[in-house]
Amino acid sequence: MPNQVKTIISVFALLILLVTTGASHIVFASNPADTTKLVRQAFEAADDGFDMAKTQNFYSGWVSEAIFEPLLSYDYLARPAQLIPATAEAMPEISQEGKVFVFKIKPGIYFAPDPAFKGKKHELTAQDYIYTFKRVLDPVNRSPHASFIMGKIVGLDDVATKAKKTGKFDYDTPVAGLTALDKYTLRIELNATDYNFLYVVAYGGFGAVAREVIETYGEQTGLHPVGTGPYMIEKYMPRSKILLTANPEYRGYTWNFKSTGSPQDEEIVRQMKGKKMPQVGKVDISIIEEEQSRWLAFQDGQLDIDKLPQSAATAALDGTELKPELKALGIKMDRVTDAGNTFTIFNMRDPVVGGYTKEKIALRRAIGMAYSYADEIAQMRLGQAIRSEMIIPKDIVGYDPNYRSSLTYDIGLANKLLDYFGYKRGADGYRTNPDGSALIIKKTMEPAALFKVQAEIYKRGLDKIGVRIEFQVSNFADNLKAASACKLSMWNGAWNADFPDGENFLQLLYGPKAGSGNHACYESAAYDALFRKAVSMPLGHERNMVYQQMNRQIEADTPWIIHTMRIRSWLYRPWITGYKKHPIMHSDWAYIDVEKH
Repeated sequence: MPNQVKTIISVFALLILLVTTGASHIVFASNPADTTKLVRQAFEAADDGFDMAKTQNFYSGWVSEAIFEPLLSYDYLARPAQLIPATAEAMPEISQEGKVFVFKIKPGIYFAPDPAFKGKKHELTAQDYIYTFKRVLDPVNRSPHASFIMGKIVGLDDVATKAKKTGKFDYDTPVAGLTALDKYTLRIELNATDYNFLYVVAYGGFGAVAREVIETYGEQTGLHPVGTGPYMIEKYMPRSKILLTANPEYRGYTWNFKSTGSPQDEEIVRQMKGKKMPQVGKVDISIIEEEQSRWLAFQDGQLDIDKLPQSAATAALDGTELKPELKALGIKMDRVTDAGNTFTIFNMRDPVVGGYTKEKIALRRAIGMAYSYADEIAQMRLGQAIRSEMIIPKDIVGYDPNYRSSLTYDIGLANKLLDYFGYKRGADGYRTNPDGSALIIKKTMEPAALFKVQAEIYKRGLDKIGVRIEFQVSNFADNLKAASACKLSMWNGAWNADFPDGENFLQLLYGPKAGSGNHACYESAAYDALFRKAVSMPLGHERNMVYQQMNRQIEADTPWIIHTMRIRSWLYRPWITGYKKHPIMHSDWAYIDVEKH
């Protein structure tokens, strides 16, 4: 057997081996959730609907995880994150050097009841997944997730290319790489080996949707999500309230996850082992954008689970521990470092900060050098963050703890850079563009107090290098839409891992995604070539070195300024049991319980 084939098989065998120690799920005839068990939570920004083919909004994805189901998911307790079957009966059969995947779907899984089904029950089949995958490459959807499968599935890009010419995607056209061998068997064939494809399959954007639902609601599909998951929308007030209730068609499972051996896991297993799940029957989500208001709501007993606002860190924590007065109330904490990064995005198509000429790159680099990361950690994050040196965060494949960014806080060097490239200071101390026109940077932000602190950090630094900056304030959902259309000059960005590999972060700057997920609208032939090279390589040192080359290319062009990894302190009431924040999954309501109180 050729060494290459051995390597490919061993990589996929390892993924499947990891699953054998995961949870086993016993299926029940109906959802065992207790509708008297309610979890109250708050989001710090609004969703923008729940059509996951069209959005990468973090909060839309959070809710959608509870509504839609991919073929694969993640073990609730295992760290690092491990894949397990979701709607699939088992991990897929893999053949042809890792290019063919055959999934067997569990029979008897039904979509939540909806008028789109005209009074009939809709059973989940292989055809539903075929339709779901096709939607992501339908040009009309401008899916931010298209790069996950673009160019990968045999024949699918041909249908998408034809749709761009005709204006309509033909969903009835057979695709050789997406075939239903029978009602419950899905065969996916790739053009080339993709070592992260199983992670792609587990991504929430590929949770099954039903064609009848999409065709019934059309452009309003995001307001009418219908899936096979444990929950469904009971009430939706955009930008205000989301109320989930148990999906009566959900099959349920037995909680049987294995402890990693930590004291936290041992306690969770004692609390949860053997329970018929889900137990939580309703989830009440409020949109509370202002940190202080959210913290007051938690203190007032209006929320059961909440992420400690950074502005409240000094009031709630003694170092890394909860203060005694909060412990006395029975409040518990799960403290984790995000599997994600924060950053500033430059729109590369913007006439002021965009462009690829040397003087434009110099401007962006000078802005990055004038920004104090130490001030962000101390003043904006109140110590609840650590400096990010590379685009790939800690605990994600490709992260190198010894990597150091070439973009550091250096006011002197920033001034020299601007001087050299002709950004001259006027009598007022502020610089002009090299052509003598006024230089005014415009940065968009959300209204939360922490972004006001960040604005002060930016202004202090830019004043020191003679660059005038103005701030424009709007809500997150509107900003996301504008950024997706390449309409914001500068904006705050953050990304948490969809799957535990650096590709998930590096794809955010892949050129073909410009205008559909690549919010910097960054297009670099050098970067794109490295990205394509990396995704064709097996896991290991050589691929990680390509990831580092991509990081250096980002630093050279500076479409982003990488900031911090946030430390999250998740607080929960004493009646919440089984709680442990997952690095990839965000919807945990189907894994926890509420003790009657």
